[in-house]
Amino acid sequence: MLQVQITQSGAIAVDAPPRIGGLRRASRVLMRRRIAVAILNGATIATLAAMMAVALFSGGVSLIKVGMWLAFLVTLPWLSIGFWNAIIGTALTLRGPVPDDPLALDFNPNAVITTRTAVVMAVRNEEPARALDRLATLFDDLVAAGLAPHFDVHVLSDTNDAAIAAEEERLVARWREGSAHPEQIFYRRRTDNRGYKAGNIEEFCSRTGATYDFFLPLDADSFLSASAIARLVRIMQRHRRIGILQTLVVGVPSQSFFTRVFQFGMRHGMRAYTAGSVWWTGDCGAFWGHNALIRTRAFRDHCTLPVLPGDGPLGGYVMSHDQMEAVLMRRAGYHCRVIAEEGESWEENPPTLPDFVRRELRWCQGNMQYLKLLGLPRLKPVSRIQLVLAILMYAAPFAWMAFIFLGTASLFSEAGSFSGPMALGIALFVTIMFMTFAPKLMGLAGLLWSGEQSARYGGRGMVLLGGLVEIIVSMVIAPVVAFSVAVFAAGLAFGKKIDWRAQSRTSRAVSWREATIDFLPQTCLGLVLFGVFALSAPQVLPWAAPVILGFVLSIPFAVASASPALGRWSRARGLCAIPEDLAPPAPLATLQRRVPPL
Repeated sequence: MLQVQITQSGAIAVDAPPRIGGLRRASRVLMRRRIAVAILNGATIATLAAMMAVALFSGGVSLIKVGMWLAFLVTLPWLSIGFWNAIIGTALTLRGPVPDDPLALDFNPNAVITTRTAVVMAVRNEEPARALDRLATLFDDLVAAGLAPHFDVHVLSDTNDAAIAAEEERLVARWREGSAHPEQIFYRRRTDNRGYKAGNIEEFCSRTGATYDFFLPLDADSFLSASAIARLVRIMQRHRRIGILQTLVVGVPSQSFFTRVFQFGMRHGMRAYTAGSVWWTGDCGAFWGHNALIRTRAFRDHCTLPVLPGDGPLGGYVMSHDQMEAVLMRRAGYHCRVIAEEGESWEENPPTLPDFVRRELRWCQGNMQYLKLLGLPRLKPVSRIQLVLAILMYAAPFAWMAFIFLGTASLFSEAGSFSGPMALGIALFVTIMFMTFAPKLMGLAGLLWSGEQSARYGGRGMVLLGGLVEIIVSMVIAPVVAFSVAVFAAGLAFGKKIDWRAQSRTSRAVSWREATIDFLPQTCLGLVLFGVFALSAPQVLPWAAPVILGFVLSIPFAVASASPALGRWSRARGLCAIPEDLAPPAPLATLQRRVPPL
């Protein structure tokens, strides 16, 4: 049935729900795409596995070689899916929109908003002034756009530090006093922090599920423009089967050199990767836990997370709640959709290498909890695959380190580690390296193809320079992070775990003492590997150099990349600049005046 509404200007806005025939066609298209992706990845994994088998087993089979081959197999699914997502995504980006795409989320941009939405920011021991100024700026943008009557804002505090909690309450009270809409600003602090952030959101939905059609969860570092929010709402009003909807979330300008380099690579790498992923995941899209519009009643009724049995690191409350919530939403019959576009949705990224590693370890523990959730009944096949990939994302670093250690040990065995043709070994190495960096390389190719897009980053020359710097930095930090994740993942089996804490979001210097404490094991390992290869197999050194250099340089890199002086220098010269550095949209410019980049 058509929904005909009159806008404030007197224009008629017609918003018709999608036809059933279109949904069936979309289902058939998705099935064909998923079969194609399965074939591509299956063939790729089989080919690489066969190449490594020839390289390892030509001179005979040993337990060490079998272990190396099995470790290599564990790394392949994540490697392959990233590669093909990037290839597909780049092809789609260069081709442009497809006419009459059955998966397109069409909507009327002039449709009247008839729903109620809660904008909720979950905080726990965050810096209150920055978090609340960010939320107030977002609400002010909604007010300026004439959308305020459709939105309330809620601060959901899990803070257990009394001083921070008192400051939260004081700042919210001051915000209400100065606002023209105090009745739409709410603050609630939980005294029982069960379930971490997910429990905080679940408790909110159980209290307000009948009040709001949608809710928009934010982290303390999140921000969206009013136009981006309105677009999500209008799409959700039209497509009533969507339970979770989001666009790409991108980084905000930063003073930190580490953050600038990281988010430069993440920006174009994620664009290519996500475009390819969306092409075949479709209604089983991912969820990043924030900056997404969610159907409140569906979330309340179907997305409550189970408490896992046991008191070890994989038991208790689910830490990586986002993907599980998407899986449960899809199981209930609702769609989880991602719009692979930059839609004025922002977040802050870790400011230093130690902070980045700590976040990875928390995600590692959370994702490994999915091992206890794979057997949930009635999950969609694609959803179950996504959980497996989320596990392999953090099992792969462990397997990579195991491959390196076993390969080193094989130098002292009679068979040796490599007995196949040298040309095969070189081809395998080059292939793996290319596939590893494919999302970033494809994203760079997409930028360089378009002069208009390159100009947003300072021109093709700056894109090339930034891409070169980012790839070098990625090669340095990849083995460092992988080693930390591998050691932590191994420790999970012996009860090692981390607690849910507020993330560091402020640019800061890293002392030599902190860097040494965090990365001395990597440094020692790099020196040992260099010595072993130099004495026993010097021909291996050129191929092992990226890993060895990453280990050896970990301490000075952690210090240098967090240097405030280097951050200021890179920003002044536009190195690894993102579009918001050069021309921030008006809502973000307003935010930066109230909450300056750190």
